Amino acid sequence: MRQALTAAMLTAVFLLGGCEKEEAKTPAPYALTADAMGRYCGMNVLEHSGPKGQVILRDIPEPIWFSSARDAVAFTMLPEEPKDIAAIYVSDMGAAQSWEDPGAENWIDAKKAFYVIRSGVKSGMGAEEAVPFLEESAARDFAAKNGGQVTGFTEIPRDYVLGTDAPDQDAASESDSQSRAQTHG
Repeated sequence: MRQALTAAMLTAVFLLGGCEKEEAKTPAPYALTADAMGRYCGMNVLEHSGPKGQVILRDIPEPIWFSSARDAVAFTMLPEEPKDIAAIYVSDMGAAQSWEDPGAENWIDAKKAFYVIRSGVKSGMGAEEAVPFLEESAARDFAAKNGGQVTGFTEIPRDYVLGTDAPDQDAASESDSQSRAQTHG
């Protein structure tokens, strides 16, 4: 009986130790500095307003920087990008000083963030943005003020992130025709 109890305790300690090691494998986010260059734009990340992103790969000890949170999400969707992702972080815009100063250290796990998409606020490059927040209530407040919808990481539409989420041409043409008819009618 004593041997069985000892074996059970050793197994529990081993399993708990394994959990701690698994958590330790997730690297902490890096502070945003003037050296951060955007993966897709090749420009200094600090030159752009709005939320930022960083991806850390398992075997590379330095982050890959993104000028927007949307670009960080896109990285995970593009088939040509590495898939050995250890961590993805985005700016918590609920903790940001302002849109122009999203913060150097207020990073949140991108997969746990709440995003506002299709809002009236654009990224620093003038594109659509996926605005991340740690708290769902902050995301809902932002959407109430700026339009858009709140969604989770896995629910962000691929077409929205990759830039093909354009209005239907036929619907846009019909709307334009109706507007012209009302103006001239």
